[in-house]
Amino acid sequence: MPERILLVDDHPLTRSALSALLLQHGFDVVGEAADGKEAIAKAGALRPDLVLLDLSMPGVDGLTALPLLREAAPECEVVVLTASAVEENLLGAIRAGAAGYLLKSEPPARIVQFLRGVAQGEAALSGSVARRLLEQVRTNGGRGTGVPDEIAEALSARELEVLLLLDDHLGTDEIAKRLFISEHTVRSHVKSLLRKLGVSSRREALEALSVARR
Repeated sequence: MPERILLVDDHPLTRSALSALLLQHGFDVVGEAADGKEAIAKAGALRPDLVLLDLSMPGVDGLTALPLLREAAPECEVVVLTASAVEENLLGAIRAGAAGYLLKSEPPARIVQFLRGVAQGEAALSGSVARRLLEQVRTNGGRGTGVPDEIAEALSARELEVLLLLDDHLGTDEIAKRLFISEHTVRSHVKSLLRKLGVSSRREALEALSVARR
């Protein structure tokens, strides 16, 4: 089945262009919203798989709406699509549970590619955004979490979140609830981070984290 997408942007022309692009590439655009308040209501009613969310909107803006969208439709993933590369917005969106942060300057084909990746449980970050996030991780040691650089740099933002929750002794179901994602998606992230760390079990991943912290 095609991924069901809710488009959230205050510019009708932008929504129209995105809708045409996504429909052309096999996505199902189930609804549109012009501000955060409308998006929250439609996400709860339509239960999309993905929400493509602008940040700068009148009324309830994207950053304010993001966690409320996750509450209204816990199984959906939210991808920010914005013109803003401001670090505060990037970090705020990631902390609020965004599965991706894309810039509107991205070529249309790349946006489609990123959204397909998110549907498979991957994170989506524009190149310049990824560099900013990586620099933040390097500077703060895993965004202030104490994760050593060699591990933080090997993992995506979402994989790092999953690893930290494993380190807090949370199970798959608890991680899924904490991050507003499915248990299947949690297992996919765990499988990916195990591969990237070169280990074969969660226990070994936590041992590698412990050794790296020394």
